[in-house]
Amino acid sequence: MESIENNDVNRDELIIQQQREIEKEISESTPLVSEQLPLTCLQAEYNGDEVFTDKIQELSKKYKFIRRTRPDGNCFFRAFAYSYLEYLITNNIDYQEFRKLAEASKDKLVELGFPSFTLEDFHETFMDVIKRVCPINSETTEKVKNELHTVFNDQGYSDYVVVYLRLITSGKLQEDADFYQHFIEGDFSIEEFRHQEVEPMYKESDHIHIIALCTALGVGVRVEYLDRGEGDQTRAL
Repeated sequence: MESIENNDVNRDELIIQQQREIEKEISESTPLVSEQLPLTCLQAEYNGDEVFTDKIQELSKKYKFIRRTRPDGNCFFRAFAYSYLEYLITNNIDYQEFRKLAEASKDKLVELGFPSFTLEDFHETFMDVIKRVCPINSETTEKVKNELHTVFNDQGYSDYVVVYLRLITSGKLQEDADFYQHFIEGDFSIEEFRHQEVEPMYKESDHIHIIALCTALGVGVRVEYLDRGEGDQTRAL
């Protein structure tokens, strides 16, 4: 019995070690957010696969570029934040509205029961990043975009933004619990789902995360699914 238990422990330790090595390799080889890449780079990745290449061809009619994000479970939140802030750099009216909403978001989360001391640092960093991409004039646009890219590839800043967006998402699920409960699979309560699947870092996002965050911020998003579904069009959410 003791030998079996020791073997189980050793196997678990080996799995954890392998996982850490994979994570380290990914972090060393993949930036948090890549430079702008031509969408056609996906053609080479799926060369010879007619289903995917046909869909990529159709996608290229709608989009010219992509940015890759590190596949660490935080990719939706990081991609969302980067893309929307990049949009705001050249849209001052939307920027000012979003800044006001972001400023007030901490007090709203406190009202929902989140501890103020837990939110303080994350909210402060979130606002710092938003202020850094403030649209000034067209002559400074490229400079501000470069600043955004630098900030999002700084692990400290980038992860704090992700954490705060996760908290906003969790707050929205709590606020409208009766609505979102119907979208949760299994026996999770809203409370359990928030604490286990939304707030922790490195947890993958699903439709419910996307809907809750977009609703909380009043922002629309389109998700394109590149899969083996029928036809030459990607599925869009």
